[in-house]
Amino acid sequence: MSELQLVDSFPIWKAVLWCFYPMAALVLVELISRALPDDDDDFGGGKMIPTYQPVRAR
Repeated sequence: MSELQLVDSFPIWKAVLWCFYPMAALVLVELISRALPDDDDDFGGGKMIPTYQPVRAR
């Protein structure tokens, strides 16, 4: 096998950028979504919803 040749048409900084930009995009989306208000209605602890409680037969 011949030696690997350095390719000057694609610089190393572009290769590093292509590796890290997807993670940076996900972090940016996470930071933006945390800054926006969420739609929960449990101010101060939440509510117990009896829908998920088992029904007792009498």
